[in-house]
Amino acid sequence: MTSNAALDSIEITTIDGTKTTVGAYSDKALMIVNVASRCGLAPQYEQLEQLQKTYGDRGFTVLGFPSNQFMQELGSADAIQEYCSRTWGVTFPMFETIRVNGRHRHPLYAELTSHADADGKAGRIKWNFEKFVVGTDGAVTRFRPTTKPDSPEVIAAIEAALPAT
Repeated sequence: MTSNAALDSIEITTIDGTKTTVGAYSDKALMIVNVASRCGLAPQYEQLEQLQKTYGDRGFTVLGFPSNQFMQELGSADAIQEYCSRTWGVTFPMFETIRVNGRHRHPLYAELTSHADADGKAGRIKWNFEKFVVGTDGAVTRFRPTTKPDSPEVIAAIEAALPAT
């Protein structure tokens, strides 16, 4: 189980309106990603879905959090769901549109942005498709938007984060 109590207690709402917490996924390694349908990085959805298919049965899931803070997300939950499903075949859990930066950012991102990337830099989300791998031990590894989901360093972080078998 995840020992990251700060994350586990955070309330999140699925894209269809169901309330839950990050702790509901504490038995899995997670990749938490802020996504946007109209972003030039949207093809990363395909790689994210491939990771879901490759590692899903080993205790891993992607959690997608739409954000329109960079003015590149569709206007409704239905439009986002349809786009993700039809264009990229997304099967991983998607959540309500949230703010990832600023005073009114979602508590999940208030916590995640306290973690530094490989260059030692923490703080605000720079763009869409910033990735956080959260291990079942609660450890967080941060990857900036242009790091592809299937890059060797991300794959290594996912494999290290998977639950012990």
